Amino acid sequence: MKIVLIGYMGSGKSTIGRLLAECIGLPFCDLDAYISKALGADIPEIFKEKGEVFFRRNETKLLKQVLTEQNGLVLATGGGTPCYGNNMEVLLENADRVIYLRVALQELVERLAPEKEQRPLLQPLRSEDLPEFIAKHLFERNTYYTRAHIVVDGTAKRPDTIVREIRVLL
Repeated sequence: MKIVLIGYMGSGKSTIGRLLAECIGLPFCDLDAYISKALGADIPEIFKEKGEVFFRRNETKLLKQVLTEQNGLVLATGGGTPCYGNNMEVLLENADRVIYLRVALQELVERLAPEKEQRPLLQPLRSEDLPEFIAKHLFERNTYYTRAHIVVDGTAKRPDTIVREIRVLL
């Protein structure tokens, strides 16, 4: 079984993905880590040195690669992965379940504010602009995210609770 987790940055895709994979006995893959390894640099460095277009082009290529190479896995994507090119179609066609981890705006702001400097898209923002930026992104990305097979609300929930909910829905 191929399970893909999508959602905004800070929604818990990697945390939930690791726990879910362990729980159901599948390998876990974090797409950002996979990209970093393949390109030999971390994501902020790739954005800084090569730009977002270079990153997105390689993200699409490596997304297709990981989905075709693995027979079964839990894959955590980057927040923007489903929103570029035909990535959402690739996910829906190659995964048994695409799961959107939806988290409320205020909780995303609280989670992301302390990590702002490690997030390339957030680095140039002033802290007071973070809520508006995230709200705008969520609005723009909603049409992609809500195409997922399953939507799970992760707001104010512990990771183990979310994993239990997902297991019931699988």
